[in-house]
Amino acid sequence: MPSLIVALSIGFAVVLIEIDSTGSNQWLNRWPYLFGAKAEGASGMISTIAGSMMSVVGVTFSITLVALTLASNQYTSRILRNFMKSRFTQVAIGTFAGIFTYCLIVLRTIRSGDEGSFVPSLAVFFGFILALGGVLVFIFFIHHIASSIQASSIIASVAHETMTAIDRIFPDEPEHGHDKEDNQATQALPELNWYAIPSTKTGYIQSIDNAKLMRVARDKKTIVRMECGIGEFVFQDNALASLAMNQPPNQATIASLQATFSISLHRVVEQDPDFGIRQIVDIALKALSTGVNDVTTAIMCMDYLTAILARLAPRPIPSLHRYEKGELRVIAKGPNFESLLAESFDQIRANAKNNVAIITRMIHALQTLDGLTTDPYRRGALREQVQWIAELAGSTVESAHDHARINTMLACALETLEAGHSAPRRA
Repeated sequence: MPSLIVALSIGFAVVLIEIDSTGSNQWLNRWPYLFGAKAEGASGMISTIAGSMMSVVGVTFSITLVALTLASNQYTSRILRNFMKSRFTQVAIGTFAGIFTYCLIVLRTIRSGDEGSFVPSLAVFFGFILALGGVLVFIFFIHHIASSIQASSIIASVAHETMTAIDRIFPDEPEHGHDKEDNQATQALPELNWYAIPSTKTGYIQSIDNAKLMRVARDKKTIVRMECGIGEFVFQDNALASLAMNQPPNQATIASLQATFSISLHRVVEQDPDFGIRQIVDIALKALSTGVNDVTTAIMCMDYLTAILARLAPRPIPSLHRYEKGELRVIAKGPNFESLLAESFDQIRANAKNNVAIITRMIHALQTLDGLTTDPYRRGALREQVQWIAELAGSTVESAHDHARINTMLACALETLEAGHSAPRRA
């Protein structure tokens, strides 16, 4: 983005200078106080603007680095990516660099004395306008940074990104796959011959092209089984997937399957909602640490984690066994409600010993999620979380008053979860 803005600034400067050089700007003489600067005055003003913009660029970089350092120390280093991809920050830096570049080009064309007199009045005037615009951008940039390093803004941004990923991966529409169908397919799989497809690099799986994966399986009339899911760390030459074939696959087939996996140095949330939850959990754990002890931020994290799980709770999870015309083609790996629930609660619960505010908020969150789903497996996972919280409260909460209040909430939550449903455990 900054590079694009600089390129546009160069083009804009060239166009205005060309207009000035053709003499088609005679109408500017009607306003001599705006456009009637001599070469020395125009050169001095443009030089001042260029020097000021470079100073502003340095200040902007310094402010950004300070904000990144504070956010990393106070919350978690995993949220730095959110700052780095901020469009407003990119536009601000690009604006200042673009104005500086614009002024350099205009300054180079101003002539006086033996060189012949030429002052691009229109370009000089727009340099002044751009400088005023740069001041406004700088003011809004300061406001943006001050807002973006607040805990509520950081957590809300990560939660919004995670819920967007959930909407993309788990659309709110009926799916054809069911657990019974999955189990029947799984029972027949050991009779097949599997050939492993190795990874070409080491890193995290950022995304998988599911359509291409299905196309490869259809063209080869075989079954593709994912050995690693999105967000997992793989090593070079480790198995990414396996093919059910009577003979080893050729190199073209191996390359096609390897191309469906995007592997990089870090995780992203686009197809990995588990990573979004991981970021919020990390912020909560940092807030609950003895060095920080920021219970309010931890409660805020619990609220947004509840919002994320509430988005998923009523939705069907697509089957991991994907069929085409009645034939099994792909055996996928992916998250489900139970795994995301455990990711959201387990570590926070383990670090919430004798913290009544967090314990009560977790119970309230589980009651909220219970009202959004009728799936017996999900209700079973919710009930397990309530029971684990009961064990934690019984062994760590010292105040008799707090203990009685938590027990009342736990009894109410368990009664709601067990009313009318027998929730089995998922294997």
